[in-house]
Amino acid sequence: MGKVIAVCTSRQKGTQKRNVGSARFRADWGIENDAHAGAWHRQVSLLSHERVEEFRARGAVVDDGAFGENLVVAGYDFKSLPVGTRFQCNDVVLELTQIGKQCHAHCEIYKVMGDCIMPREGVFTRVLHGGVISVGDELTILEEAPL
Repeated sequence: MGKVIAVCTSRQKGTQKRNVGSARFRADWGIENDAHAGAWHRQVSLLSHERVEEFRARGAVVDDGAFGENLVVAGYDFKSLPVGTRFQCNDVVLELTQIGKQCHAHCEIYKVMGDCIMPREGVFTRVLHGGVISVGDELTILEEAPL
């Protein structure tokens, strides 16, 4: 099981998100008041807390949300899970739709560190069932998609 370390949102795409502590997730939409919400397959992004900590250990000074991630969760290596994996946190059900992403323009983190973990470590989900997720909540795998 995983533990939610941060719940992050931003009002504009292309900007760092900030930890808001708690947010409402809407089915087929994403997080209320987040720039990436909408009717598409990348409604909510997740990043492993352990990968963020490894990046920080290399000298990066990054706050939760700096990579544009919505949820920072300890306990899972998200990139190792197959597309289709479903997660539950309280009433919220998320389905993994994409692993990693292509960055078309290097972010500020890349410019400083020469690297950014989101393109290879971040995963994207769509919201199947809505509700509220807060820091400290447990995230569990409902089912792992068959390979």
